[in-house]
Amino acid sequence: MDLLATLVEKGLRRESPSREEALAVLATSDDDLLDVVAAAGRVRRHWFGRRVKLNYLVNLKSGLCPEDCSYCSQRLGSKAEILKYTWLKPEEAAEAAAAGVAGGAKRVCLVASGRGPTDRDVERVSRTIEAVKEQNEGVEVCACLGLLSDGQAERLREAGADAYNHNLNTSESTYGEITTTHTYADRVDTVQKAHAAGLSACSGLIAGMGESDEDLVDVVFALRALDPDSVPVNFLIPFEGTPLAEEWNLTPQRALRILAMVRFVCPDVEVRLAGGREVHLRTLQPLALHLANSIFLGDYLTSEGQAGRADLEMIADAGFEVEGAGTSTLPRHRVAGGGCGSVCGEDAAEGRGQDAAAGCGGGARDGCGGSCGHAEPGAGAAAGDVACAGDVAGDRASAGGGTGGARAGERGDAARPDLVAVRRRGAGTDLAPNA
Repeated sequence: MDLLATLVEKGLRRESPSREEALAVLATSDDDLLDVVAAAGRVRRHWFGRRVKLNYLVNLKSGLCPEDCSYCSQRLGSKAEILKYTWLKPEEAAEAAAAGVAGGAKRVCLVASGRGPTDRDVERVSRTIEAVKEQNEGVEVCACLGLLSDGQAERLREAGADAYNHNLNTSESTYGEITTTHTYADRVDTVQKAHAAGLSACSGLIAGMGESDEDLVDVVFALRALDPDSVPVNFLIPFEGTPLAEEWNLTPQRALRILAMVRFVCPDVEVRLAGGREVHLRTLQPLALHLANSIFLGDYLTSEGQAGRADLEMIADAGFEVEGAGTSTLPRHRVAGGGCGSVCGEDAAEGRGQDAAAGCGGGARDGCGGSCGHAEPGAGAAAGDVACAGDVAGDRASAGGGTGGARAGERGDAARPDLVAVRRRGAGTDLAPNA
């Protein structure tokens, strides 16, 4: 396909596709799916080789969030029967993090439900960051605490945080249909605060909430403009007891097309295969490794994930390797400050990964990437594994209607609530974590 050849050429040069080209990726047929995956896989291997970065979530405070994000099991008024507990002690969080590090994770994401941290919360999390790093030498730490006030990002950086996550989740034009207690602009502001403080910015999206193809392209292009180092792609987990419990709009094929589109738009960024992968990709998860270069290991915040051992076996069986602690995740030009939106000339040959285009970029910046949501990340928008929000308007673009949600024929994918399991182990429980 001429489209895919063009997108590969642009991806190898870090050029942005047009909106029309991005939309065309989402409109490709199932017959062309393997060609789409192969093309985006070339771009992925060029910048990241066959490495897969492992990340591990530690939920510092679960449930009882005052925000009304529709997709979140921790939202205001949620009837989801999730774990609810207040702040873990620093030593408890460090012990939980150690389980993930022992499983191969090089980054620990510390997440707390809520609108945003108080100054006292920042101090508490700072002590937790210090405890995690003291017990786990060389580990990266990403904080995900909600909306930041002035000066808080700097304090987290001083405490040793490497990154900050705050997802945009969906397009600006439809954001008010998902959340009413804060705005899209609030989220953008927090990502910019993290960036300005020298933290590695992590911001992504949630697919499967009834959005249109145009919404998906809008949010990914908005993310490219923000230039995060990491873009987590979450797939809605429709939790019972939340407004989006009936939104089963995704098929494995559509999820792969979305990942491919994200890779083409932000070719040299850490694309995180985040929450909901087990629910919506199911047996096609290994194909997603050709598109994403980063995943969460084991469980999420309020939902169970695939067993950690199964994650490692999947990576090995698919011909990939776990990224080592001594390896820089990002291409060298991004570590130097180039960014997803900057363009260099011809880059190094495919497969050089982090060595490609070493001379590009500006001022020094840390390069990594976390992933969480507002108060809830990795569960992919699990109505309890990403952030928090309000009822979705009934006239949202529905799956199968025009370019909204899944295209005609895809909505036939039966709902699988049997795949949604509330987390009952790990942090905040007396049971060992699934790492």
